[in-house]
Amino acid sequence: MKTKLTALLVGACIGTTALGAELLVGTDAGFAPFEFKDEKTNEIVGFDMDLIKAIAAVNGDTVKIQNMQFAGLIPAIQGNMIDVAAAGMTITPARQKQVHFTDSYYEVGLVLAVMNKDADKYKTLNDLENKTICAQIGTTGSMLAGKVKGAKVTNYDQIGEAFMDMKMGGCQAVLNDKTVTTYYLSKKGDGSMTVLPHLYEPSQNGFAVSKRNPELLKKLNHGLKVIKENGTYDKIYNKWFAEKK
Repeated sequence: MKTKLTALLVGACIGTTALGAELLVGTDAGFAPFEFKDEKTNEIVGFDMDLIKAIAAVNGDTVKIQNMQFAGLIPAIQGNMIDVAAAGMTITPARQKQVHFTDSYYEVGLVLAVMNKDADKYKTLNDLENKTICAQIGTTGSMLAGKVKGAKVTNYDQIGEAFMDMKMGGCQAVLNDKTVTTYYLSKKGDGSMTVLPHLYEPSQNGFAVSKRNPELLKKLNHGLKVIKENGTYDKIYNKWFAEKK
């Protein structure tokens, strides 16, 4: 799938994007509070969704959301199937070789979640050597887990599946984004899991676009700058995180 407007289709080929376009935005709607399906409306909502819509509106554009697996987002950008990836995606050197990222819109880091009964046993990644770690496929959590000596990494399409597996004894810890982990446990946890305090690999999130479309990158950065200056970013941030940024 591509954008509906002919002008944007042409823009994808020649590196420009028309004003008033419909942007096809790819996401993985299992990463609350950044993007997830509202249980009542089945609409994809979240911090990233509100943010990309506000950025697009600055430029006179609209947004159409396409739900897909996280690991398929960058290939979808490279194959012109989507215009933007808005999926709580951490900016990494490896990903920067494949796509362009906008300016950062959120600071992130990874944490370990363990069962309460194991909180004194597994305090750091070093304690998980030769153990099993659950993570979401394609994420920085999965990448870091793969670096733990002797550890077996079990990957899932959705992070909720990783927490369920840990609860069933399938792994000793879940390694995942701090915000997503704390949000998940506050909304769907039963008090049996604990988030350990150490923050691993502090980094930043950005929206990803094709390297063949620098004009779209400019537009998104412009929109992000405007909403940060006019207070819209703070309103969206407070809506999802209930604190002052």
